[in-house]
Amino acid sequence: MANAISANRAELIAIANSVASEKMIDKAIVIEAMEDAIQRAARARYGAENDIRAKLDPDSGDLRLWRVVEVVDVVEDYFKQVDLKQAAKLKKDAIVGDFIVDPLPAIDLGRIDAQSAKQVIFQKVRDAERERQHEEYKDRVGEIITGVVKSVEFGHVVVNLGRAEGVIRRDQQIPREVVRVGDRIRSVVLNVRRENRGPQIFLSRAHPEFMKKLFAQEVPEIYDGVITIMAAARDPGSRAKIGVISRDSSIDPVGACVGMKGSRVQAVVQEMQGEKIDIIPWSEDTATFVVNALQPAQVARVVIDEEEERIEVVVPDDQLSLAIGRRGQNVRLASQLTGKAIDIMTEADASEKRQKEFVARSEMFQNELDVDETLSQLLVAEGFGELEEVAYVSIDELASIEGFDDDLAGELQNRAQEALERREAAAREERQNLGVEDALADMPHLTEAMLVTLGKAGIKTLDDLADLATDELVQKKRIDQRRRKSDNTSDDKGGILAAYGLSDEQGNEIIMAARAHWFEEEA
Repeated sequence: MANAISANRAELIAIANSVASEKMIDKAIVIEAMEDAIQRAARARYGAENDIRAKLDPDSGDLRLWRVVEVVDVVEDYFKQVDLKQAAKLKKDAIVGDFIVDPLPAIDLGRIDAQSAKQVIFQKVRDAERERQHEEYKDRVGEIITGVVKSVEFGHVVVNLGRAEGVIRRDQQIPREVVRVGDRIRSVVLNVRRENRGPQIFLSRAHPEFMKKLFAQEVPEIYDGVITIMAAARDPGSRAKIGVISRDSSIDPVGACVGMKGSRVQAVVQEMQGEKIDIIPWSEDTATFVVNALQPAQVARVVIDEEEERIEVVVPDDQLSLAIGRRGQNVRLASQLTGKAIDIMTEADASEKRQKEFVARSEMFQNELDVDETLSQLLVAEGFGELEEVAYVSIDELASIEGFDDDLAGELQNRAQEALERREAAAREERQNLGVEDALADMPHLTEAMLVTLGKAGIKTLDDLADLATDELVQKKRIDQRRRKSDNTSDDKGGILAAYGLSDEQGNEIIMAARAHWFEEEA
């Protein structure tokens, strides 16, 4: 490049063609870079204040250099302006306001000028090459790509993709996989980002998408869309699960993915360094899918808590360790596959839990409704668990319980309503003692019990409530799915009122109602 500017015309075009071909960029970009470099060098020679232009013919290599000046009445800038007398020497019929081209002789660049021009051209070409790489790979996210390991730096693997380089970060590699310089390696394009040092292409061999794309390569039915992988979860290098469904009832999705004598799945397993893969039939029914996902363990019963997005799975005593898996691996993968937290317990644990709940609810009804143990246990046995259920259920439903009549049902409802009023009064008194403003009680959806919870969290005025975001108020707890419920731990405490099951829409209504006085004050 150092001799590019002082080279003859044929050499200039040859250099432009060579660079464009080598870097796989448009020749016009290289020509433009050369013109820019010549312009800068000419300004350094004739004065940076001049408006100097250069034009290089991409076919013949002819170089034209000129200065642009404006015709004015009174010259203020002698580098870019001329008066009518001077303009007449350049153009006979020049008038004020015209821009005139003043041809300049070709320049012979010195060593310093040539080096400067070289840097300009290199920078332009480098920018164009980076843009080409970004445009080429930005739409290939999710594709499997093959490259050659160029280097391993600080545990991160740099892969030569041919016309670009990608990086497999340490956390996106398969654990204990040995990678050497020169190895051919397959990975999935995870992300492509523009950065100051050029486009960064991030690759992965540990992401579930890598496994899904490998199956698409090995199983024609997946590639054709007859079979769909609905969910995938991985413990890289150890074990994985995928949920598959067939759009054609005559094709078994699990059998198609396994292949003849396991040939298809083995090809994927080998690429993933021996990672064991459980192929599971996907089902729209959550309970069925959970039972399938926990294979090879046998499941006795599944209880789904839609509000908490938890699933309670009861297994026989001898299946507990199998269901949980080594270091919780089986239940963790099943949880990732279903997108819900899964609690595993034995039938004995489930029985004990149910017994405790039965006793607690029975005692609550005894105390709140002032009834004997037999009647309270009968209510619990019929499925009643809260005072609200007794207070607001239809009389006929209560009276239909064996041994009950309309009079008893009516009396129970009255007592339940009175108990709720006592609770509300007690909560109101506690709320007032906490210093929570009465104005908060006028907010939609908020009960006195909720106001007590807010008061304990330091939310005592309309402004305190109005300053909250919706997720701070009502966001549900996100429970760490890698831990069992018995650990009594979570990775997110959730919103202040998370325990009350309010929706995001209700949370928005509460906060907007609290902010209403701001707008009234502004008006």
